Amino acid sequence: MKTRLLGNTGITVSELAFGGVEIGMPYGPGVRSETDMLQEKEALSLLRTALDAGVTFYDTARMYGRSEYLMGKAFRNRRQDVQLCSKCRHLRDASGRLPASAALESRIRSSVAESLSALGTDYLDVLLLHQADEEILAHETICRVFQDLQKEGLARAIGASTYSPAESEWAIRSGIWQVVQLPYNLLDQRQDAVFGLASEKGVGLVVRSVLLRGLLTERGKDLQAPLAAIETHIRGYATLVEANGISLPEYAMRFALARPEVSSVLLGIDRREYLKQALQCLGKEPLSNSLIAGGIPFPDPEFVDIPHWDRMGWLT
Repeated sequence: MKTRLLGNTGITVSELAFGGVEIGMPYGPGVRSETDMLQEKEALSLLRTALDAGVTFYDTARMYGRSEYLMGKAFRNRRQDVQLCSKCRHLRDASGRLPASAALESRIRSSVAESLSALGTDYLDVLLLHQADEEILAHETICRVFQDLQKEGLARAIGASTYSPAESEWAIRSGIWQVVQLPYNLLDQRQDAVFGLASEKGVGLVVRSVLLRGLLTERGKDLQAPLAAIETHIRGYATLVEANGISLPEYAMRFALARPEVSSVLLGIDRREYLKQALQCLGKEPLSNSLIAGGIPFPDPEFVDIPHWDRMGWLT
């Protein structure tokens, strides 16, 4: 397992980051309830197997059900061997408003305290805002509290999970947020616009949605009619990789890691075979120029919107 520096944070992370949402709560295709998920013993075994294989970077969140608890239990005696990244609770209330300053600080601090307790640690390697829009990224109280938590030793680095390139750019330019977790994949490469800026500013980049909720795997077939153009585009990738003797998921992962600005690729893992497949993709020679050139994004990247597709029922 190769490692990379996480921007200028001084933290070294594995190229593969273990995404913890799937082990903590029902999430993803075909997972409708806890009965479809790994049981605790299986999840703990999977986490420890990943660490033994060299995966040291683990991503979780206060909102991910039992994920933090499971990671804390799995790594109870190996805290020094892992880098733990967790995300604060959502900060907006049910109406979409941010609370007043005192309540906002209390919410952030209580969320971090709960995360530390569940993880069985006294510090986080990375503390992220969850679903950070530009108002949240610029909010004076939020910025101050996160910086205070870092000064108090509760987080080695602070950052934000963003969605749009504009949000990512704001976070990178702010001089406050040291790590940005953002969506990036073959179909939607809009965030590519901020990669150079992140490198210039020393901001660590962690990319998620690399497999686009499994569509950039064998599951990207027989999609519903509204996604016919997406399926056709994915078929083009599949033809390319078949001619080069690699799988589509491997191509998607290695395409993201071909960018030197990327510190780690985040994959949700809830099956031993998924871990094995991911590990087999790593440690190989860089992609050829022809494969990199073949990673042509979908012509209408704004259409690549998994939450919207979910709401429309197109992924069922």
